[in-house]
Amino acid sequence: MERAYGLEIPQSLAEALQPNRTALLVYDMQLGILSQIRNGDIILERVLKVLAAARAGGIRTFFCRHLSLPKEAAGVAQLRMAMAWQRVHSVADVKPWFLRDAPGFQLAPQLAPRASEVIFDKITMSAFEATFLDIALRDCGLNTLVIVGVATEVGIEPTVRHAADLGYIPVVVEDACGAGHAEAAERSVATMRYAGDAMFTDVATVSALLARTEMPAASTM
Repeated sequence: MERAYGLEIPQSLAEALQPNRTALLVYDMQLGILSQIRNGDIILERVLKVLAAARAGGIRTFFCRHLSLPKEAAGVAQLRMAMAWQRVHSVADVKPWFLRDAPGFQLAPQLAPRASEVIFDKITMSAFEATFLDIALRDCGLNTLVIVGVATEVGIEPTVRHAADLGYIPVVVEDACGAGHAEAAERSVATMRYAGDAMFTDVATVSALLARTEMPAASTM
């Protein structure tokens, strides 16, 4: 651990993943998104391993979901993005994929979020933009964010870059982050590595580190 000006600056993954300073973000593990990922079942299995380790270690956990607005409530950017994703040329042909009551909007049931864990919705790619995530993390004194989920090239890269801009240490679990387009995901990872803000790891390594220490329960006195 590097120390300077009263600060502790993690130099290794083990130093960054202190249980009282770390949170887990499970990004967009929704049925309608996993179905579009070629190896969605494998990614789900790996995410579940990281999630189990985080729970064993008492790590605060947040699940985000991508939400589609009804077309009548969507704005220019939302409609343009929907047209691009669905490869249509008219708003009339857009079919919102992730409306709140749609089956595809729901998280994979195997994740089974606990009452002590947080689920929040977003209409942006960055999990921080226009959500309470930053406030919640800062209020708990957390500064390391472990990220798993889908998709690397669509939402995980912007979340990692945004996290770094906000002063967090993003930790990308590469083999627990799925992609819809392999080459685009490779470019995203290369860009994140080049920027130098994030740490990168794998399921086995991060699971061992997350599960190593459980935070003490709150005092009842």
